[in-house]
Amino acid sequence: MDSLSLPSFLSGRNCKFYGHSNFCVLRNSPAPVGSRAFFPQRLNSKSFQKQIYFNHRCVRFSPFSCSATLSVIPEVEEKQVFDGETANLLVKELRKNFNSGRTKSYEWRISQLESIAKMLEEKEEDIIEALQKDLAKPAFEAFISEVSQAKSACSEAIQELKHWMKPEKVNTSITTYPSSAEIVSEPLGVVLVISTWNFPFLLSMDPVIGAVSAGNAVVLKPSEISPATSSLLANLLKDYLDNSAIRVVEGAVPETTALLEQKWDKILYTGSARVGRIVMSAAAKHLTPVILELGGKCPAVVDSNINLQVAARRIIAGKWACNAGQACISVDYIITKKEFAPTLINALKDELERCFGKNPIESKDMSRIVSPSQFARLVKLLEEDQVADKIVLGGQKDESKLKIAPTILLDVPDDSTVMQEEIFGPIMPILTVSYRKIVFRTCPHEFMWIDLFTSVFQVENWEDSFDIIRSKPKPLAAYLFTNDEQLKKDYVQNISSGGMLINDTILHVATRGLPFGGVEESGMGSYHGKFSFDGFSHKKSVLYRSFDADSTVRYPPYTPQKERLLKALISGNIFQIILSLIAWSK
Repeated sequence: MDSLSLPSFLSGRNCKFYGHSNFCVLRNSPAPVGSRAFFPQRLNSKSFQKQIYFNHRCVRFSPFSCSATLSVIPEVEEKQVFDGETANLLVKELRKNFNSGRTKSYEWRISQLESIAKMLEEKEEDIIEALQKDLAKPAFEAFISEVSQAKSACSEAIQELKHWMKPEKVNTSITTYPSSAEIVSEPLGVVLVISTWNFPFLLSMDPVIGAVSAGNAVVLKPSEISPATSSLLANLLKDYLDNSAIRVVEGAVPETTALLEQKWDKILYTGSARVGRIVMSAAAKHLTPVILELGGKCPAVVDSNINLQVAARRIIAGKWACNAGQACISVDYIITKKEFAPTLINALKDELERCFGKNPIESKDMSRIVSPSQFARLVKLLEEDQVADKIVLGGQKDESKLKIAPTILLDVPDDSTVMQEEIFGPIMPILTVSYRKIVFRTCPHEFMWIDLFTSVFQVENWEDSFDIIRSKPKPLAAYLFTNDEQLKKDYVQNISSGGMLINDTILHVATRGLPFGGVEESGMGSYHGKFSFDGFSHKKSVLYRSFDADSTVRYPPYTPQKERLLKALISGNIFQIILSLIAWSK
């Protein structure tokens, strides 16, 4: 084929044009056209027009044979930039559709939920495949932690929607008699859901299910760090749901920034505290309420009086088998007694080998680190001077696979980075506290002049571990392993966290009826199940009165008799009310 010169509109694009009597090729050398492989397109007199795309431009070819005089005519069909103006138009369109009232009906809500349930059933394999591409997430883990949880959330919403939508009756007081009152749950309007990459499907669909069940129009912004799942969500929601009220916007920082510039009726964001502050600041400009799920350093206090094998397995399930520790509720560090630490480490070592084998980096049952930048961040944590000599298990890494073996650190300094930041990876520091020594001095007989006897006892006192936890921002989750009932009570009473689980890890978020949310720096607001419905609803108070029995006591002129009766009514004292009514009648 002969290389031909390009028209002026293609100059500077590093393109070559090849002509032949039977076919022609436009190549953006040396890369393939766009993001897809490109092959020569044969043209003949019967082919009226052929189109190919490159770099989001459309080029239309003549139906005639290629030659030096081939006509190449551009079409203005560039990819639209999603900027503030585009975002504003999107919100206006969704608000118009919401204001029409169609999303408020039970029929619309249930139809969308049933479509989501159908999507989850029909596209389960595609979802698991996308999670494998993004995170190398094992199929079993992807199903349990993402697909099944989304199915459960959707199933609960379908079953309970009528009950959730039903107004809640409220008792009224004698001062408004005769009357009735209720609380009506109404949709907020147009809401924004910004999801994260570590559970990219579940943490996208769970809030969307809640927002739809509450009757809102929704925009979902998936994380660009999990591109396969983001693309899948965009395609699935477009195919299965009502696009006049439910949209997906893909992209990175520019698209998210454009969305945050708009006026929303609520924003739900899942991710880091740093970005959470940006989201909250943007929302404050419009007085938009937010739900923030931000994570934090989740502790696990481990007592010695436990079933050690079961506890070790459950810690592994809540750390290394939970997306390789890349979860906001995974165990971030362990606190235990100094004398018990070697026993605990040996138990974790044995169970880790049973779970992932002798070479866990080669295991197909543990997810990889999401990106090279996150991998580099975790390696830097391990290579810090005050941490490198504290590794007692693991530490192996493979950059080509983006995998780090389950790693245990013992008694790292509190000012090390690994103890100051949320780890979000397969690294587990273990901190130790000592038994407290209590000294008792006793005398065998109070009337005898002899030296005092001294007895020294070691008692378990967990106040030091409580102090460690309380010295850090309040976590999204806190865990405790013990059979001591008093310690359980003390932990629940003295440790503040978004959620808490005794003798296990992470399962509290899958428990129907429990809200999922943080406190202080670990987040604000909550969702899951009914709490998702409530989180995306406005609780409107409504009082109904009739025109009967209209008392004049509330109207001027204000007389002493009216004042006495009104005070008696407000106090609710029946005896005083009767006396006031008697005085009124005289």
